[in-house]
Amino acid sequence: MNSISSDVIRGYNDTMILYLLLEGPSYGYEISKQIKSLSQEKYLIKETTLYSAFTRMEKNGYIESFNDNTENGRRRTYYRITEPGRAYYLEKCAEWALTKEVVERFIKEGNYSGDNQ
Repeated sequence: MNSISSDVIRGYNDTMILYLLLEGPSYGYEISKQIKSLSQEKYLIKETTLYSAFTRMEKNGYIESFNDNTENGRRRTYYRITEPGRAYYLEKCAEWALTKEVVERFIKEGNYSGDNQ
């Protein structure tokens, strides 16, 4: 199975995380599982990547964290999207549409033989 290079998708980790938080608060492990599932296991976000995204987005005011107890009494850190986070998500979606439009102009469909003609 092919997987997506983390270099290719790096700029859109925030978008994926914010998309999932639009549905409601969640925590790191659950977000990681959802990204894996929704990408049909083509993208597995690294834990360090995920938590550095949380830190960066919280610093920028796009998400906020809070602690809550789980069923077994353990404390867990949850994240929720903020209004600036919703606006940032929409900006990233528009940016993706433009990026996709531009890159698709340079993608050959079908088998590429190597000829530039």
